[in-house]
Amino acid sequence: MRIVRALWGSTHPGPTLVVTTLALALGLSIGLELWRLALLTLSVLAGQVSIGISNDALDAARDRAVGRTDKPIARGDVSLRAAWVAASASLLLALALSAPLGWRMLAAHALLLGSAWSYNAGLKSTAFSLVPFIVSFGLFPSLATLSAPDPAFAPGWAWIAGAALGSAVHLTNVLPDLDDDERTGVRGFPHRIGPRASAVLAAGAVLAGAVAVLLGPAGDLAAVPPLAWVFFAGVAVLAVVTVVRALVRPPSRALFRLVMLAALLLAAQLVATGTALTG
Repeated sequence: MRIVRALWGSTHPGPTLVVTTLALALGLSIGLELWRLALLTLSVLAGQVSIGISNDALDAARDRAVGRTDKPIARGDVSLRAAWVAASASLLLALALSAPLGWRMLAAHALLLGSAWSYNAGLKSTAFSLVPFIVSFGLFPSLATLSAPDPAFAPGWAWIAGAALGSAVHLTNVLPDLDDDERTGVRGFPHRIGPRASAVLAAGAVLAGAVAVLLGPAGDLAAVPPLAWVFFAGVAVLAVVTVVRALVRPPSRALFRLVMLAALLLAAQLVATGTALTG
């Protein structure tokens, strides 16, 4: 049980559960049959577990160097060998669970996972660190629509919203660890432009995604339902507050929390579009 707890702690449990819940919510919103919904949710969970554990396994030496006591692998609670076995098994399980949903879903999920693993394997330390998040999150809404009996990719506005969400996650997720990352040679895109610019760009990305979800399904402003305006207003207010705070105060964890809250509202806005994803 100690090893299991350590492995679970290495999955980045918070983001893993949020992404899995988002997949479940998207599947529910488009009316997937129960067995399809279960396979979609479990495959996404397994995939996220593989991404999280592989990330911490690759970063174990860096985490030890900067004293990251919150990382089970770096603490030695679980061996690197066990971590890699778990990450590899989870990756294979994710693909195996995707296969019954069709080859399109399998291919899309494989591309999403390959993109995420490429970030862990080295792209995180380059100027292109944002690319895997654009690719993986851009594809993400299509995992639900490709799991349907009549599989199809999500519409373009959903790709834009997903990519915007992923960009905001990456640009803000590294903010609390910028100094530690710099000490261990990790210089991704946010490190190169700095925390203030990263926060402003993340806020802009979330706002752009909200505009896409607002106008995409309706086609014009007159056809936008009231609930969609409520979600959009929430995202817009948080985005503006983030930009103002980033410009007038030193960067802090408050920026991270503001953008993450806006990103969660964007995710809820995307789920609320329901059957428009398959329209």
